Amino acid sequence: MTSAHRIARRIARRAVIFVNGTVQDYDWLRAQLRPDDFLIGADGGTRHCLALDRTPHIVVGDMDSIAPDMLADLEAQGVAAERHPPRKDKTDLELAIDRAVREGVSEILLMGALGGRLDQTLANLLISARRDWPVPIVLADGHQTLQVMRDGECFVLEAPVGSLVSVVPLSQEVTGVTYGGLEYPLTNATLSLGTTRGISNVIAHSPAKISIVQGILLVIHEER
Repeated sequence: MTSAHRIARRIARRAVIFVNGTVQDYDWLRAQLRPDDFLIGADGGTRHCLALDRTPHIVVGDMDSIAPDMLADLEAQGVAAERHPPRKDKTDLELAIDRAVREGVSEILLMGALGGRLDQTLANLLISARRDWPVPIVLADGHQTLQVMRDGECFVLEAPVGSLVSVVPLSQEVTGVTYGGLEYPLTNATLSLGTTRGISNVIAHSPAKISIVQGILLVIHEER
């Protein structure tokens, strides 16, 4: 495959990974799906995909949390299963992200990654910050989307006026934080780990923008 073909493929498709957490609103998640999404069930998270009346393209994991009859039925339908040993250094989610990256997708959306066990929720939340993934990773659940910003990035938030936006530093410092279109402005500010200064802002004009110079910043957007 030529580099031009790889680029075209990456632009064209998004991966949605279903994680074995708690889902608060299936109807809201269903509205986030696109017809051409590449669907990956991360082990037991496959149940969320099926609850949305969609069939995954592949199931990835050690298969310890997916119901055996569910997996057998999917394989009978031709769904691929990427099996990993139970004793492994990566979670099922991280293995599923690795598979999505190998597929050459342009973006990864995680569904069902929040809620449930606290250790798993925190790991799922921080997984996009632990590695510099080659594509954006967005977490979506409960009318919220979460995404990590890194050095020099600028986010554009096209959302209704009045939507809630919070930012949380994940590195020791995040420098050059600048807002546009938010009710409480910041210009070239520095946010330190543990600060609450970026919590509970509101979109005043859409699209809004958030940019940073250096650091790792978690952006949380909640629809209202």
